[in-house]
Amino acid sequence: MTNDSIIKRCEAHGLRMTGQRRVIAQVLEGWYDHPHVEEIYKRASKVDPKISLATVYRTVKLFEETSILERHEFGDGRARYEDADREHHDHLFDIQTGEVIEFVDPEIEALQEKIAAKLGYELRGHKLELYGVPIKKQD
Repeated sequence: MTNDSIIKRCEAHGLRMTGQRRVIAQVLEGWYDHPHVEEIYKRASKVDPKISLATVYRTVKLFEETSILERHEFGDGRARYEDADREHHDHLFDIQTGEVIEFVDPEIEALQEKIAAKLGYELRGHKLELYGVPIKKQD
């Protein structure tokens, strides 16, 4: 992980950074949720009312293709995005509210390494997504 800004990583990939691409990059840097394109557009259009939804779609696709953004499909019909240059974490998706909860669990990390080794592999990466609903509390 480089911890460089999205704009710096875009420039390092040789992407031409237009004013609207810079706005989108800045919007993405300022949030730690997992917005879908329409939400990114809503946030970006507050900064630049002339930005179009099509521009946001194209820019997000470009950022994904250059590994600036990571795409997630949580089964709700909308691709969601986050900065690909973040520390490793896993996700729990609340299927009732759409909330995405990030977590890291050392026991799960160790178990995944152990399973890979048991099967004769060195783990080079993984993605864990859990889907659930809140447990109703008893009165």
